[in-house]
Amino acid sequence: MAKICLTATVVVVALALVATAATLAHAEADNPEKVDKWFNGLSNTKRKTTRLHFYLHDMLSGKSPTAVRIAESTMTKKSPTQFGVVYMMDDALTEGPELESPLVGRAQGFYGSAAIESLGLLMNMNLVFTGPKYNGSTLSIMGRNPALETYREMSIVGGTGIFRLSSGIVTAKTYFLNLTTFDAVVEYNVIAMHY
Repeated sequence: MAKICLTATVVVVALALVATAATLAHAEADNPEKVDKWFNGLSNTKRKTTRLHFYLHDMLSGKSPTAVRIAESTMTKKSPTQFGVVYMMDDALTEGPELESPLVGRAQGFYGSAAIESLGLLMNMNLVFTGPKYNGSTLSIMGRNPALETYREMSIVGGTGIFRLSSGIVTAKTYFLNLTTFDAVVEYNVIAMHY
């Protein structure tokens, strides 16, 4: 009898954990009627500004890299800037610079070396938030990232969920860079305007 109770307890706890993880990892989009109603009410809505701060962990090495090379040109290996290389990423976003810091979301997208004479990356990524406050909402980022400069600025070109119709600026600053593996931790400051 005790074995059955223990098994039932384990099953209930496991189901609760799965339900919690599913809620944090995915928020369902509103149906078209709800989105239309929201959109029609915009004329009475003031624009909001949200400021966010977090760290992006771009790991190219180890057993579980979060960025992988998916393409390169025939001249990439000869180029000092690796012109023509493209990486797909699914990087952790954390509250602090340590990877063990609380997770706030993921940066999913791609970046590629788009400059011949100096290191300049083309960034195209979605910041997918999983924390309780912004769960399921996204910000879409696009722009040039001159990765060796101290501060870089990229555009917010859209968003979903809480961040619908977003625009704004993202600034990036390298917090840590391993010159052997090119693993990096990048500090991000976000100023998003949305409704």
